[in-house]
Amino acid sequence: MIFANDLRRGTVFLFKDKLHICLEYQHNKTANRRAMVRAKLKDLTSGSIYEYVFSSEEKIEDVQIERKKCEYLYFDGERYHFMDQQSYEQFTIEGSSMKEESLYLVEGTIVEIDFYNDSPIFVHPPIFVELEVVETDPGVRGDTVSGGSKPAILSTGLKINVPLFISVGDVIKVDTRTNEYVERVKKSGD
Repeated sequence: MIFANDLRRGTVFLFKDKLHICLEYQHNKTANRRAMVRAKLKDLTSGSIYEYVFSSEEKIEDVQIERKKCEYLYFDGERYHFMDQQSYEQFTIEGSSMKEESLYLVEGTIVEIDFYNDSPIFVHPPIFVELEVVETDPGVRGDTVSGGSKPAILSTGLKINVPLFISVGDVIKVDTRTNEYVERVKKSGD
């Protein structure tokens, strides 16, 4: 058992008889001086995401998980296929349970996957991924790095804002924690 006050991003625990993972957390003190923990949780059974407010003294049941480095192989339309980097064993994860995480997966990406009772339960994408811009408004001559931003759709379907000088075909680095543009990646030959 752990206290809700000990929740951190990535903590896996049993709550309401279901496995959950903490996606975000924030410690708050209310007017009557009670400490509260506001957490964004993902139900690992149904895939639903919701917010819940815990009392800081509330106890929750933590679980032992095993985290393995795995390579993302491909998506067959229903399931995502991965390979364990140590045992070379291949396994799948249902597409319906990976709505957000799939937006950062490109074939060959190395990810960390949490396992509970030998079953994969959550995929942690790398902190930075390189994705190609497949749709955005054309850039205008004279746009600079310090200018504004515009929406773009990336090769995995992820939608983010990018600087005005970014155009279709550019490969950009994205921070998966914030869904923000980091930099344009130099292509070979540039």
